[in-house]
Amino acid sequence: MRTALLQSSGHPGSVAENLRVLDEAAGRAAAAGAALLTAPEMFLTGYAIGDEVGRLAEPADGASAAAIAEIAARHGLAVAYGYPERAGDTVYNSAQLISADGTRLANYRKTHLFGCFERDHFTPGDHQVVQAELNGLTVGLLICYDVEFPENVRAHALSGTDLLLVPTAQMHPYQFVAESMIPVRAFENQMYVAYVNRVGQEGEFEFVGLSVLAGPDGVPRTRAGRAEQLVFADADPAFLAASRAANPYLKDRRPGLYGSLS
Repeated sequence: MRTALLQSSGHPGSVAENLRVLDEAAGRAAAAGAALLTAPEMFLTGYAIGDEVGRLAEPADGASAAAIAEIAARHGLAVAYGYPERAGDTVYNSAQLISADGTRLANYRKTHLFGCFERDHFTPGDHQVVQAELNGLTVGLLICYDVEFPENVRAHALSGTDLLLVPTAQMHPYQFVAESMIPVRAFENQMYVAYVNRVGQEGEFEFVGLSVLAGPDGVPRTRAGRAEQLVFADADPAFLAASRAANPYLKDRRPGLYGSLS
């Protein structure tokens, strides 16, 4: 499945402009044969928007979700994106996957909040594994800091995730996560991992870009630089099956020894 990674910070504070950017990227991705476009964490609104988080937060089935469903259907590709989700009086840092026909397939709420900004504005989610079927692959969702906890990715591996989408807002000086950790996560869990970052200065944060899609052999299939960029790579089910057959990590586990970890 050809996958497009949109490395962009869009226009913080402007949902309308970010929908326009997403629409333009979806057109380019579809023209390049992509079946899936993934945008970064909080792409709908911007990340460093302070108390605007509460004002701009929307329900998972809100107006912006409907607009993105229309974009997905018009261009004929699935879209995953990050946004602030409102559920009553509660706000989550969420990511949603919408199919190529505009159907809402999966909605994930970030379980591990990073730093004072996130803990001040969001409530952590409590569902570790959220998945959907897309073009013959089991697609899972995590957000940024979540992927840095090996337990989260291993839970996806044990639940059969083939392609893990990770909208992110990775900032300086933690670029080693994109450079080193993501390929290792893909290898040790025998899956594809698409880590899709913001880029550039936004408020007090300097986002490092370096978006990457890594394969189950630990090799990056594509990697962006430090600028706004749309990059592509394939998640190949046949290669994944062969890699899993050759790599013994998951079948050589001894769960009886791991009880103390929790």
